[in-house]
Amino acid sequence: QVQLVESGGGLVQPGGSLRLSCAASGNIFSLNTMGWYRQAPGKQRELVALITSIGSTNYADSVKGRFTISRNNAKNTMYLQMNSLKPEDTAVYYCNGRTLYHDYWGQGTRVTVSS
Repeated sequence: QVQLVESGGGLVQPGGSLRLSCAASGNIFSLNTMGWYRQAPGKQRELVALITSIGSTNYADSVKGRFTISRNNAKNTMYLQMNSLKPEDTAVYYCNGRTLYHDYWGQGTRVTVSS
């Protein structure tokens, strides 16, 4: 069993920055790949970025060069640093953790980019 809790969402102006955190607890040693997904109103949930257990990363084309995914193993926490935010980044952001048998999801944190 794994529990994931996101934090750090909020309201930010276009061009601003925000850092999201995902705290993992439970059987965290079974986690392989972790990632951030987002879902905007009327749209499907999409992959934003992922990071493997060995540190390899992948990003959606729409966020490359602006977002950075990272993890701090000592704190059992994953981060998403978001810079140069655009209104199109407005969405609920979800933390995901994958094991061999199951996907775990956080409750989501809302990010609104607006002036």
